Amino acid sequence: MGLFGKKDKLQLIAFQAYGTDTHFYARGRALEDEEIDLSAKGLFPLLWNAFKRFETDEIKNTPLLLTLSDGRTRKLATDNNGYYRIEENIGNLSTLTNSEGWLTYEIAYADPDLRREILLENRFPGELLIPSKTAEFGVISDIDDTILHTGVASSLKWKVVVNTFFKRASRRLPLEGAAEFYHLLHRGKSGKNANPIFYVSHSPWNLYRYLEFFLTNNDFPKGPILLRSFTDFGTRRSQGDKPQKQKEILNILKTYPDMKFILIGDSGEHDVDIYIEIAEAHPDSIAAIYLRSVNHKKKMIRVRGLVNSYKLTPILLVESSDQAVAHARENGFIK
Repeated sequence: MGLFGKKDKLQLIAFQAYGTDTHFYARGRALEDEEIDLSAKGLFPLLWNAFKRFETDEIKNTPLLLTLSDGRTRKLATDNNGYYRIEENIGNLSTLTNSEGWLTYEIAYADPDLRREILLENRFPGELLIPSKTAEFGVISDIDDTILHTGVASSLKWKVVVNTFFKRASRRLPLEGAAEFYHLLHRGKSGKNANPIFYVSHSPWNLYRYLEFFLTNNDFPKGPILLRSFTDFGTRRSQGDKPQKQKEILNILKTYPDMKFILIGDSGEHDVDIYIEIAEAHPDSIAAIYLRSVNHKKKMIRVRGLVNSYKLTPILLVESSDQAVAHARENGFIK
């Protein structure tokens, strides 16, 4: 519900997802449209936009209709937090993709009792990545302090707060050379490939469009952005339960069992622990691990100890993108 009781338009945000020729997996969320302007300037507009990202009005438990470009349809529904998720076997999906492997679909509200302005244009686009069988490898990359200056290693995470709430997406800076390096990986050794890039983060889905805008605005290769529910924040995981980012990576490996992956993260949080654990459990699936160094002496001592004692998979602590490019070229990942 908008200010002063005004009803907002409805929207469906389809998160970019991934699948195979026979496996369709897509997620998104049904919300009232708060009309967030990602280019807004000034302190108050930035704070107001941040408030609107997290004070969402979900469209709960409502039926939806998903339509593929060849006319095939699937019925589904949102959950109690407004999210939708569909995962099922559907054949011949690769015939619907473009040269980069992207499949487009449409998602719509299916409740005939919804009588808002939304019904004038009840069609929302979605995309699903189906990597080519000729892909040489895939890349799974963290976002925070790996390609985007965030400050997760700062004391009390104050830099995270400042960067997320007081900087608009168009002013956020990528780490130097990161976009160019990712394009080299995307094109691969042939220089003409379309190796898939997956972006994972501990950030909530509320920041999806903010991060999508950042990646597009800074010319990073297009790829699924995989986040987590805001309701998970502050919830203690049960013993043995894996972090959501780790679950997302494991699901990618499960989806593409014959593909090798390069894992890219930073040394500020838990990427080193997660990546080494994944590589030890799936040694045939991980081709290399790159970890960006962060400006935190105590954390770096621990990370260097783990890296120096790990010998199973090529792992490199990098100070700059140039180091990563040189290593990738030496190992035949890029041209």
